[in-house]
Amino acid sequence: MAILIKSEAEIEKMRISGIALRKVHDAVKSAVRVGATTMDLERVAAAKMDELGVQPAFLGYHGYPAVLCTSVNAEVIHGIPSERRLLKEGDVVSVDCGVIVEGYYSDAAVTHPVGKISPEVEKLLRVTEASLYAGIRKAVVGGRLFDISHAVQSMCEAEGYGVVRDFVGHGIGKNMHEDPQLPNYGAEGKGPRLKAGMVLAIEPMINMGSPEVKVLEDGWTALTADGSVSAHFEHTVAITKNGPLILTL
Repeated sequence: MAILIKSEAEIEKMRISGIALRKVHDAVKSAVRVGATTMDLERVAAAKMDELGVQPAFLGYHGYPAVLCTSVNAEVIHGIPSERRLLKEGDVVSVDCGVIVEGYYSDAAVTHPVGKISPEVEKLLRVTEASLYAGIRKAVVGGRLFDISHAVQSMCEAEGYGVVRDFVGHGIGKNMHEDPQLPNYGAEGKGPRLKAGMVLAIEPMINMGSPEVKVLEDGWTALTADGSVSAHFEHTVAITKNGPLILTL
């Protein structure tokens, strides 16, 4: 696998892309409420991208029809925004989004509570997000790729959660998906050596139940096989000589 090393100038461009993406995410977050549809969130995101003058990374990617992925409850990833999908009290919605600025991609996801959620689901969100940061702390020069994977897996499986195997994080840069693939499970000390200039989209996808997933007939929406709730958090992270740099904060 050819893992592309980015220059400091390229990482700075990706940081600018990441800042724009965070503004889109902030706009969407303010629109997440009981009674909103996932298409409402899509419209907010598209309007914010227009206002910022940035390109959506997802729209048209392998034929994907929207700028956001909005995955509710048992939907793991790639849920397509819909006028018919109403957010209800106690739901959670994963909002995954990417933008392109001057040819450089950024990619990030957040799972939002809708109104008041159960303590069990609140814990799933808290642990999944914490596992993202545990993985990020392992994104250091001289480490191994699967050190990141192991950090996510060990934290989530300790709580009895299922770590999704079918979808993985990835390298990112001038392309949405670059080498290496970054699973959320794996043995410490394995995988390619981490070097300064690598940029990774680290994205735990964690199910309250089994790790198994199935894809709906739309060819996109991935659901938990057992109907359990799923959470998804993601940042674009550069590996630097001074430690991990989160580009999508």
